[in-house]
Amino acid sequence: MKHSLLIILSFFLINCNGQENKSKPITNQKMDKNNLEYATLAGGCFWCVESCFHMLKGVESVISGYSGGHTQNPTYQEVCTGDTGHAEVIQIAFDPKIISYKQLLEVFWFLHNPTTLNRQGNDIGTQYRSAIFYHSEQQKQEAEESMKASEARQEWKGKYVTEIVPFKEFWPAEAYHQGYYDANPNQPYCSAVVGPKIQKFKKHFGAMGWLKEKMVQ
Repeated sequence: MKHSLLIILSFFLINCNGQENKSKPITNQKMDKNNLEYATLAGGCFWCVESCFHMLKGVESVISGYSGGHTQNPTYQEVCTGDTGHAEVIQIAFDPKIISYKQLLEVFWFLHNPTTLNRQGNDIGTQYRSAIFYHSEQQKQEAEESMKASEARQEWKGKYVTEIVPFKEFWPAEAYHQGYYDANPNQPYCSAVVGPKIQKFKKHFGAMGWLKEKMVQ
């Protein structure tokens, strides 16, 4: 599941064996009728990043799912094998009048280590790779510039290995993954890994005034 840590904690985790993901892929998302734009980002376990992005002003929705692979209609169990080519991702719908794509990328760099290839902490495999799936040429340019700037500032020491690739398809994850931390804050992986990351995020971006009012505390 979440590799070495989750092997130890597997008794406490939901078993995804036999569960099928019947959703259809989402493609070609750029802007919807409400003038929302979309960002698709992979920064390790989607439980770790979904809750944080939900807290940002201007973010309308965040959906956990899979992208970047070759398997159609992938399940979590299949993605966990590393054989599907998919990464665990979140797809963010945001209002660019309130929060910019560049700001979302700033949060992205803060929340995960972009220097570790196919790994975030104890989560190891291509499904945990760092990746930006851009929806437009403008997003591509901004992603490249943002990565160079973050690397130059040495926000993480080492060479960044984040993939910047065109968005093709997004497969929403199974329902129980959506809002997983909020529903399961005391689950061992959540309390040991996700919770501390959220507190660090809230302290940093709360001080910058980026969080929705109810999320500041």
